Amino acid sequence: MEKVKIYLDNCCFNRPYDDQTQQQIQFESIAKLMVQSFIVEGHIDFVWSYMIEFENAKNPFPEKRGTILAFKQYASEVITPSLAIEESAKTLEHKGLKTYDSLHIACATFAKCDYFLTVDDKVLKTQSDEILITDPVVFINQWLKGGNIK
Repeated sequence: MEKVKIYLDNCCFNRPYDDQTQQQIQFESIAKLMVQSFIVEGHIDFVWSYMIEFENAKNPFPEKRGTILAFKQYASEVITPSLAIEESAKTLEHKGLKTYDSLHIACATFAKCDYFLTVDDKVLKTQSDEILITDPVVFINQWLKGGNIK
């Protein structure tokens, strides 16, 4: 059986560093960390991209930047820039998404990921025929219930 392939955007990677006083943020942080543990254990395939690296490099906190960058070693695939990704991102931008969000989704789609995980409310409202865009809480809940949601 083929493993589920996922992409986490930078909002998702940074969620555990956000203010944890809100329950939703706590749930999203825990679910994101669970997703990462399943990646490390080899149960889920994870795609890294040049956009994750580019956006992470702008993080003003060296310890956060380093921790996120270190997770690249668990990627089953690394996406590099291409014209196809840029063209796909422009289509998403015309639907109202910001440039970085569009490029992240385009990278995930290019990699043929099954899921795009984010905690960005605007991105979560985006519809795609090619990839399921969801948050880590919904993803981990479905994955645990079914063992594999693909």
